[in-house]
Amino acid sequence: MGFNFETMKVHLINIGDELLIGQVVNTNSAWMAQQLNLYGARVTWNAIIGDDVADIHRALTDSLAHADAVLITGGLGPTKDDLTSKALADFFGVEMVFHEPTYERISRIMEKWGRQMTEAHKGQCFMPANALILHNKMGTAPGMWFDYEGKVIVSMPGVPYEMQYLMEKEVIPRLRERFPGLPIAHRTILTVGEGESIIAERLADFEETLPPHIKLAYLPGIGQVRLRLTGTGEDEAELNAQLDVKAAELSELLSELVFGKGDDQLEAAVGRMLLEQGLWLGTAESCTGGYLAHLITSIPGASGYFKGSIIAYANEIKMERLGVRADTLQQHGAVSQETVIEMVHGAVSALGVDVAVAISGIAGPSGGTDEKPVGTVWIAVGSAGRIMTKRFVIGRDRLKTIQAASVQALNMLRQWLIEERNGVIFF
Repeated sequence: MGFNFETMKVHLINIGDELLIGQVVNTNSAWMAQQLNLYGARVTWNAIIGDDVADIHRALTDSLAHADAVLITGGLGPTKDDLTSKALADFFGVEMVFHEPTYERISRIMEKWGRQMTEAHKGQCFMPANALILHNKMGTAPGMWFDYEGKVIVSMPGVPYEMQYLMEKEVIPRLRERFPGLPIAHRTILTVGEGESIIAERLADFEETLPPHIKLAYLPGIGQVRLRLTGTGEDEAELNAQLDVKAAELSELLSELVFGKGDDQLEAAVGRMLLEQGLWLGTAESCTGGYLAHLITSIPGASGYFKGSIIAYANEIKMERLGVRADTLQQHGAVSQETVIEMVHGAVSALGVDVAVAISGIAGPSGGTDEKPVGTVWIAVGSAGRIMTKRFVIGRDRLKTIQAASVQALNMLRQWLIEERNGVIFF
């Protein structure tokens, strides 16, 4: 069972001056919201506040007036600016009490690390008297659970992996017991190669077939769109069956764009295809500077299908390492179909691979012309016998051009592998 999607409202409060000034990026709230949504909770407010007792009290008062549960991260460390525990005790009007089990646990951790307990560590063991202590296996600061006037307040460390452990092992299971409600389920379909607007147009009739308790959300990224079907209902088995049917229909409508589901990654999907077909891959990169190779090798097991990359940023490297002809560069330029074709041939030969991907472009912000504006990228994918090419004009932002070009290259590789598997022959 999950939460009642309509009644279980959650506010998130993230505490820390470092978050306010942008010194640390707040990834906690995004992760927490995703996990809560999976169980049907509705996050209706998300705040970042500084290490200030008055601000903490103000945020708590506002949240308790509108939410069923308030989840707090940060301010539980051993330093003087970690004020959350004392602020909570003052808010509830209770004393701070010494928690011996936490002291003993921190002592064992310090002994294991070969360090001495400090007064700061001892101070970390004082908790509000009304707190239910949540065991934190991943760090020294425990989580704290409070029942207050029919509402729930939870305080957790701001360290992401500590918060995530507490959320998964302690907080979400307890919230599910505290606020039982209607089941909620999701199906996520992953697409690449078309934008949100085009996909929405193709799915317009499909959306009309969705019953009121199933909704479709579009979650666009760089070169990719995640499609999430979310449903609620009283019969969990029936709900999951309905979602499976609709997810299959959606996948069929976008078959050539779909590469995976759930939390899959395009680079992982391509890697599986290479393994299944027994092919070795290499890359020849100019404007992307190795970013494509980085994506490929970020997947565990990439050594089973990826041999390496040649970063041919300068024209002399294209000629010396990849065998691109000087007259090709002179007549057509480095950013051209002819050049990336020769880069593929050179990479296949130099790296000893079955298939190679070549990218050359103008990442910007300067260097463009009327014929080849900033953001122009040529990509080639192929083997010694069959190559596909495509030209993209992506945009003027340098990093986004590099990222988008790498995604497009992976998608072209995926398409090439599908054709290779299906026995497509080019004359």
